[in-house]
Amino acid sequence: MIDLVRQVAEEAGTILMERFGRLAPSEIERRGRRDVVTAADTAAEEHIRRRLEQAHPGIPVIGEESSGGVSAAPAGPAWIVDPLDGTVNYIQGIPVFAVSIGYVEDGVPLLGVIHAPALRQTFWGGPGQGVFEGDRPVSTSITPDLDAAILATGFAYRRNEVADDNVGHLAAMIRRVRGIRRMGAAAIDLAYVASGRLDGFWELHLGPWDMAAGVALVRGAGGTVTDLDGGDDWLFGPSIVAANALLHADLRAALTA
Repeated sequence: MIDLVRQVAEEAGTILMERFGRLAPSEIERRGRRDVVTAADTAAEEHIRRRLEQAHPGIPVIGEESSGGVSAAPAGPAWIVDPLDGTVNYIQGIPVFAVSIGYVEDGVPLLGVIHAPALRQTFWGGPGQGVFEGDRPVSTSITPDLDAAILATGFAYRRNEVADDNVGHLAAMIRRVRGIRRMGAAAIDLAYVASGRLDGFWELHLGPWDMAAGVALVRGAGGTVTDLDGGDDWLFGPSIVAANALLHADLRAALTA
């Protein structure tokens, strides 16, 4: 299964790269004040869906572009797919975007592949099997305290419409840590936590397709993932906190102080 998913993710990455820097205005659709989708998103998701359904016809595929109304994880196995995480970066010609394919059972992520084609990085694995970048095993960092931590976060497209817009968390955390990065692609943030490039990540109002693959990687690499309350309501819930196991409790406490 992992070999199939890696191949499918790389194929979708090829589709994205064919249009990267070449999108016509007519291939960009605005869905809201800041939310956009491109012809590349749609083409990549259609390819992923077709390939996964051919290989595993009994497993549903939940994709960002075609399953936006899903509000809970289905019972049993499912694929949760983001064909292009970091669409705004992609449109702007910024190479920080990725294909994200996660496999879950009863809402628990067991396998993830995150392929960043423009960066030539592929992360794969999950709990019990380890995590790899290409063929190299990786693990979370061992940074033990916030003072030395490099974190990442992001902001919802609807941040002008929601009360908990993450700006307050950012203002508090930026005084506590060594640095904060804003990649614009949650899948890459999570892959970078899994590979030790980042020590932790938090965000509000993400979709399950942003997180499923990345959480499988973080947990498989030895990290901890919860919601802001310390529970497991993150996949379809309002928040996620992911970090190395040494740092997670302090990060969550600082965010909820």
